[in-house]
Amino acid sequence: MRAPDWLTARPVAHRGLHDISRGIVENMPGAVQAAIAGSFAIEVDIQLSADGDAMVHHDHALGRLTEATGEVIAKTATELKAVRFKDTDERMMSLADLCAMVAGRVPLVIEVKSHFGGDRKLVKRMAEVLASYDGPAVGMSFDPDQVLALRDLLPNRPRGIVAQRSYEDEYWANLTQEQRDSMLYLRHGLQTRPHFVAFKVDHLPAPAPWIARNLFGCTLLGWTVRTPEQRSRVGRYADQMIFEGFVP
Repeated sequence: MRAPDWLTARPVAHRGLHDISRGIVENMPGAVQAAIAGSFAIEVDIQLSADGDAMVHHDHALGRLTEATGEVIAKTATELKAVRFKDTDERMMSLADLCAMVAGRVPLVIEVKSHFGGDRKLVKRMAEVLASYDGPAVGMSFDPDQVLALRDLLPNRPRGIVAQRSYEDEYWANLTQEQRDSMLYLRHGLQTRPHFVAFKVDHLPAPAPWIARNLFGCTLLGWTVRTPEQRSRVGRYADQMIFEGFVP
């Protein structure tokens, strides 16, 4: 159940090698190009558009980094590609745009963002795009249903679970207690059968990722590494880091 060696051969740039102080925005073409230039694997997030495309963007809503506002899922791919990012000339990419840009030069680590409603449209579109992509790429998600969809719809691509010790912080406030509990302790692992686990670095070490790594052979990534202490923690407890804010 271990992921391929190329996943951990180089550090993984979180949302690309972005640097807002230099006008390089996360998940955008400039961040992707910078990561390729540094030979880093690239972690990106994908969201579903209103017309069923996979768009490269972290937040469910526009506005934090963009001039436009509104929910991503309420806009078509064409509308989203026209959205300007603040203080840049960058526009949002689709997953197909990203694959064309990377062209297999570095690995892609694609996080499937979820509304936790059981909808598989985003993974279905991801599978369609990756069917014609020869480069190294993996999929992962916090949502157990989406990891299961990755197993069912992309059986030949490595898949992973994104996880942390608990889900009681504000980010998860919209989920039910049952949904939060379903993600605890990697308890869906026997069903989803991940090849790797991406675990919150500040929550390492922890029993569940230790068991996944040492008993089931799963590769373990630590996210998101920003400090020397966190980098040292990954060196002790994981196989590779997902990083941002510095160049390893």
